[in-house]
Amino acid sequence: MLFNTKMETLPREEIESLQLRRLRDVCNRVYANVPFYRKRFDEAGISPADIKSLTDIKLLPFTEKQDLRNNYPFGLLAVPRDQIARLHASSGTTGKAVVLGYTRRDLDNWAELVARSLVAAGVNSTDMVHIAYGYGLFTGGLGLHDGAERLGATVVPASGGATKRQAMLMRDFAATALCCTPSYALHLWEAGQEIGVDFRNLPLRVGVFGAEPWSEAMRHDMEDKMGISAMNIYGLSEIMGPGVAIECADSKCGMHLWEDMVLPEIIDPVSGEQLPIGEIGELVLTTLTKEGVPLLRYRTRDLTSLDYTPCRCGRTHVRISRLQGRSDDMLIIRGVNVFPQQIEGLIMETRGLSPNYQIIVDRERNLDTLEVRVEMDDNLFADEIRKLQTLERNLQKSIKEFLGVTAKVRLMEPRSIQRSEGKAQRIVDNRPKE
Repeated sequence: MLFNTKMETLPREEIESLQLRRLRDVCNRVYANVPFYRKRFDEAGISPADIKSLTDIKLLPFTEKQDLRNNYPFGLLAVPRDQIARLHASSGTTGKAVVLGYTRRDLDNWAELVARSLVAAGVNSTDMVHIAYGYGLFTGGLGLHDGAERLGATVVPASGGATKRQAMLMRDFAATALCCTPSYALHLWEAGQEIGVDFRNLPLRVGVFGAEPWSEAMRHDMEDKMGISAMNIYGLSEIMGPGVAIECADSKCGMHLWEDMVLPEIIDPVSGEQLPIGEIGELVLTTLTKEGVPLLRYRTRDLTSLDYTPCRCGRTHVRISRLQGRSDDMLIIRGVNVFPQQIEGLIMETRGLSPNYQIIVDRERNLDTLEVRVEMDDNLFADEIRKLQTLERNLQKSIKEFLGVTAKVRLMEPRSIQRSEGKAQRIVDNRPKE
């Protein structure tokens, strides 16, 4: 099933022709209307007229999150402020907030992309869609809301919080689709267990999860516990919000990225050079239709690869592989590169452990230390101490063998790691800042 058959099945040559036309247009618009980009173009000695083919995109400057912070709040607007219909912003917990402005057309295009994404995931106009992403300045809640309404589905705008009540409402309203972060989905499942709501007995059949990394093992765990098809959605506020890319129910083998509105590249995160198709590197995105805050070559820091092979669903848009981590979330522990998802994978392979964990990094006597705190499930918690100590040693050995770094493993009581209504805080880095 497709939402926009014409656009979702465009032949490759038509996609690229449309991309080039829109790329040249966005270059002209930002050069004329955004002093930041005009300065970057002039410093690089290029003009919009130099973009004659898609390969010329490598001539354009990169945009980074710090650039958006430096131009807080409205320095990157490409239209007059009175043409902005809505503002969204990041939390600003690591600096000034990143502020994004959307025109009416931007919001319309965004709803279109989310509607396409929901249909690809298996949602349709008859569904009851429970949205537990946060509403407000965060793009998750309103982004999924508008897209589900565009599709014609019934929307339950639950937002975050009141988790037990949400589990009850999912039962009472007969929710068939759930949209939230994967960690909050498990939190909802736990809350349901506590009040006697078994998700497997609900009509719930589809989960659309994103906004934080999660592993294939975590997908299988959620599908088993909740009796759903768990689908991976990708998006980021700087580009639009949720709906930039989505898995299709036909294959679950990579996320279709909507190339008519977003142009992807993969680069070496160190050198900035483009990498060949199929190689894993940093995803760089250029907005092709955004009017409020168009961005050229935005460095997402997400590590993935591009797959242009045909998909049996019939969609012709490129797929990005499941995210391998982030170039800026990579931990360097005594010279070893460690990604949280690698540790999550080992946890999920260990029977008796839950997917709720935290990685604690510290420094003792000038040496980095790594501690993995992971919750046991209720059955394992009842086991004798000797068995638990053996499990800790076995997981510690697995981490050492797989990652080449020594970690202390600490098994925690069920539900002892603080839950989050938004993105789970997986990493706590206590090392002094250099």
